[in-house]
Amino acid sequence: MFLIGLASVVVMLVTFDVSWEVLWSDLCHAGYWLVAILLLWVVLYAMNTLTWWLILRESGAMPLSFMTLMKITVSAFALNSATPIGLLGGEPYKIMELTPLVGTQRATSSVLLFAMMHIFTHFCYWVTAIVLWLLLKPLTAGMAVLLAACALFCAGGIYLFLRGYKYGLVVKGIRWLGHIPGLKGWAQRFATQHEESLHRIDDQIAALHTQSRRSFYTSLVLEYTGRMMQSLEIMFMLLLFGAPLSWMTFVDSVLILAFTSLFANLLGFIPMQLGGREGGFAMSTAQLGLTGGTGLFISIICRVRELFFTTLGLGLMKVKN
Repeated sequence: MFLIGLASVVVMLVTFDVSWEVLWSDLCHAGYWLVAILLLWVVLYAMNTLTWWLILRESGAMPLSFMTLMKITVSAFALNSATPIGLLGGEPYKIMELTPLVGTQRATSSVLLFAMMHIFTHFCYWVTAIVLWLLLKPLTAGMAVLLAACALFCAGGIYLFLRGYKYGLVVKGIRWLGHIPGLKGWAQRFATQHEESLHRIDDQIAALHTQSRRSFYTSLVLEYTGRMMQSLEIMFMLLLFGAPLSWMTFVDSVLILAFTSLFANLLGFIPMQLGGREGGFAMSTAQLGLTGGTGLFISIICRVRELFFTTLGLGLMKVKN
C-alpha cells in the first residue's frame, strides 16, 4: 500500500499539467491563505478522527490514543486519494492497524461504520447544494434536468444507507458480489465459511443506529459539519479573487465543492481523481459565471493541499503507533 501510494504521488507530480512558473505564481498568490487551508484540513482530519473514535467507543474499550487514531486516519485518507476507487486503499489499512488491538470483527465493523457515515454525509451535502441552488440561483432547463438527475441519485443513495444502518450491509454485500461473473463461487464459499462473523458484524453496524442513537447522530453532525467547513477552502480562494466576504460567497463555495465532488466521485476509479476534479472545478465555476482562471487556480491549490497531506499520510505509515 505504501509503494502504491508513493507511485501515485510520483505520477501526480510528473503529470501536473501546469508549468512550474504558473504553480509558483499561484502559490505566491495564495500566500498566507494556503497556511489557513492546511490548518483547516488539520481540523477536518481531527473531526473525522473524533467520528471514528465515537464509533469505536460504543463497541468496547479504547485501546489506543486519539493522536494514534488520527495518525491512522490521515494515512488512510492518503491511501484513499492515491488508490483507484478510494476505499480499496484506506479502509483495509485501518482494519489491519486495528485488528491486533480490538479484533477483526470490531475493527471491520467500526471501519465500515465510519466509511458509511463519511459517504452518507456526501449525499446529505449534495442534497443541501441542490436545495440552495433551487432557492438562490436561476434555474434553466438544462440545470433543472441536471438537478433532477442528481436528486434521484442522492435519494437512492440515502435510501440504501438508511437500510444499511437498520439491517447491516455486509451479508447483502457478499450476496451482491455473487452476481458478478467470476466471483459467484468465491462469494458463496466466503459467505458459508464466515457466516457467523458476517452476521455479527452486521449486528454491530445496526447497533449504532438502534441502540446508540446519541453517538450515531453526533457522528452524523460531525461529518456533515466537516463537509460544510470544507467549503471554506473554496471560499478562501474566492476571497483572493475579490469576492466579497458574504453569505452568498459561502453559498457559491458550497455549490462549487458539491458539483466538483460529485463529478470527481463518479470518476473515482482514477487514482487521485486526476483530471476529474479539475474538470469539475472548471464546469462548476463556469456555471456560477466565474472565470476559467478562478477554476484553474482553485484546482491547483486544492491539488497542492492534497499532495501535501497524501505525502504526510504516507510518511506517517512508517511511524509506529
